[in-house]
Amino acid sequence: MVRARGRIRWILPRTRLRRAPTPRTGGAPGTRSRRRARRRCGRQHHRTRSSERSLPDDIGGRRVNAPRLALIGTGGHGRTHVEKGLKLHTEGRVRLVAVADPNPPAAEDLPDGVARFTDGADLIAAGGVDIVVICTPINTHFDFASAALEAGADVLLEKPTTATLDEFERLLAIADRTGGLVQVGFQSLGSDALDIIRGRVAAGDIGEVVRYSATGAWLRNEAYYARSAWAGRRTLNGRVVADGALTNPLAHASATALALAGATRLEDVKSLELDLWRANDIEADDTSVAVFDLEGDVRLTTAVTLAAPSQKPPYVDVVGTSGTLRLWYTSDDIDLLGANDEVLEQSHVGRRDLLENLLAARDGSATLFSPLAETGAFMRLVEGVMQAPAPKLVADGSATLVDDENGRHLVIEGIEEELERALRLESTFTELGSEFTRVS
Repeated sequence: MVRARGRIRWILPRTRLRRAPTPRTGGAPGTRSRRRARRRCGRQHHRTRSSERSLPDDIGGRRVNAPRLALIGTGGHGRTHVEKGLKLHTEGRVRLVAVADPNPPAAEDLPDGVARFTDGADLIAAGGVDIVVICTPINTHFDFASAALEAGADVLLEKPTTATLDEFERLLAIADRTGGLVQVGFQSLGSDALDIIRGRVAAGDIGEVVRYSATGAWLRNEAYYARSAWAGRRTLNGRVVADGALTNPLAHASATALALAGATRLEDVKSLELDLWRANDIEADDTSVAVFDLEGDVRLTTAVTLAAPSQKPPYVDVVGTSGTLRLWYTSDDIDLLGANDEVLEQSHVGRRDLLENLLAARDGSATLFSPLAETGAFMRLVEGVMQAPAPKLVADGSATLVDDENGRHLVIEGIEEELERALRLESTFTELGSEFTRVS
C-alpha cells in the first residue's frame, strides 16, 4: 500500500506467467500449427478414452460428427446457454449431450438421450464431451474449468474468469499444458464495435487519446441479494466469491474498456487504485471506483453503482483531444461526441456469439474473442478488490429505501452525478468528497 497525495493506492505486484496458448495476433512461425497439433492429439486421446464412458454418442436417433456440448449451470443466466445449445443442436452444429444443475431442466424439455446431472463434477467425470459451458457461482469456476480441460474439453467459462489471481494463473498453466481453448464469457468482446472504435482511434478521428472511462448506473433490489447464498458476498465457506459491482454485475464495463485500451494481459496494469463502498447490507461493494494506470501512460477510470434510482445503459468512453467515442456495450451502439459532448454521429453494429466463435476457433477458422490469457488485466481488478479493505458503509442518511415497480431497493442520493464527476476528474468518490463518503 502506497499513500500519495492523500490517496491510498493499492499497488499490485507484477506476476510472471507462462503465456496461454492463444496469442493476440499471429505468433512465431509454426507455433499455431504445433499448438493445433497438440490439441488434436489431446482430443483424439480423449475421444478414445471417453468412448467407454456413459454419455451417449447418439442423440435423438441420429449420429453426427458435430462436437459434443455439455452445459453446467442451467438456471438464471444459464438459461441463455440452454437456449443457445438447443438452437445449435437443432441446426446440427453441436450435439447437446449433457446438462448439470442442482435443478436440471426436465427431460421432456431436452432432446432425447441428453444426460441430466445434479453435479457438474459428475458430468465431467462421465466423459464423452468436447465443449463444456460453465455458468456457475464464481467460487466454482476454477474447479469446473480445470476439470473440463483435464478431461480434454474446450471451455466457455462465464465471467469473472476465476475468484482469485492464483486460480487464474493455475488455470492458464492447465490450458497451456492440455492445449484446451478457454473462452471467457465477456459477451461485449464479441461486438463489432471494438474493431470499429480501434480503427477510428487509429485514424485520428478523436485526436490523441487522453483517457478511457467506463460506467454503469444500475439498481439491484433486495430479492437480487437474497436469490443465492453467494450473492453480494466476498467469501463463502472459506472460498473467495468476489461478487461485487466491479467484478460481477458490471464487470463488462472494465473488461470492455481494457480491451479498447489494448490492455488485456496481467502485465498491462501497472497499478490500481480502489474506492469501495456499499449501501446494501452485503459484504461486497455496490458503489465503487477503480482507477487503472496502464502501460503506455494512460489511465482507465471505472465508476459504477448498483444503488441508482433507475437502471440505465452502461457505456465505455475513449476520450480524445478533439472528441469522444462512446460505446453502449449492452446494445452495440456507438456515439461520436464533440468537444462539448454533443452527439455528432450515431451508429449500431452487430455482435458475434462467443460459443459460435469458440466453435470456429476449434477448427482454426477464427481466433477467440475473449481468450483466457487476455482476461489477465481484469483479474488484476478482481485480486485488487479482494486485497483491499472491505467496502465501507455509506454515510447515514445518504441512501434511501425505495419500494417501486423494481421492488425494494436502496438509492444513494446524487449518485449519478458523482459517477460522472469521478470519470471526468479521474478521481475516487473519497477524493471528490462525495456526500455519501463523509462517515465519522
